[in-house]
Amino acid sequence: MSEKVFGLTIRLYDFSETSRIGVFWTREHGKMRGLARGAKRLKSSFESSLDLLNACSIVLIRKASGLDLLTEAQVRERFPALRLDLSALYGGYYLAELLADLTQDHDPHPPLFDEALQALRDLGQPGVATAPRLAQFELVLLRELGYGPALDSCAACGSDIGDDVLAYSAAAGGIVCRPCQNTFRERRPLSVEGWRAMRNIRLGGDGWKGLDDPATRREVRQMLDDSMSYLLGRRPKLLPYLGS
Repeated sequence: MSEKVFGLTIRLYDFSETSRIGVFWTREHGKMRGLARGAKRLKSSFESSLDLLNACSIVLIRKASGLDLLTEAQVRERFPALRLDLSALYGGYYLAELLADLTQDHDPHPPLFDEALQALRDLGQPGVATAPRLAQFELVLLRELGYGPALDSCAACGSDIGDDVLAYSAAAGGIVCRPCQNTFRERRPLSVEGWRAMRNIRLGGDGWKGLDDPATRREVRQMLDDSMSYLLGRRPKLLPYLGS
């Protein structure tokens, strides 16, 4: 049975001398994989449609077992601004890495798909700083996967914190109060400004645009770096290229 879906190309593998495997983040079915036979041939019907970070309409023949078969891919959007800004391009690759490595096959999250698509449209545009824009995507990712950081009360004991924010712990899953700090060795100090910035970005919309202070940017970046590294069990490969 064939199925047509809209997806972002988030990873490509060589399968043989002539074929490739594409990994796609789709709105309808979450992460999907398909074997594109002959995709590496010079006159392939896929041509450049399978480039990383393209948004494509794809047709897959679903298999009960093994890889689905990719029979068609037509580009609907290419995000040309990414190619003009190295920081934005690395940001797009980082977004793809997180989607490829943190999501499960056939587990759809429409809000996460919409956020990823909008982030790719925003990155590289005039006035858009890569790290703050990615911060919003990352918080949507964490929320959709059930790992949204606790920012209103202590992640460990649930006590109210108010403005007395002292530390952030990826292992705890958010901010931790003074009595709980010693439980989490990897905690990092958290300023009131950093805490408020994270809460503003979490609200969505244009909250990320207000992240102008360099010190606060670095703090937000460090907290999200900790969370992504903790969930992956390693540092994301593109992390060193993001900056703050």
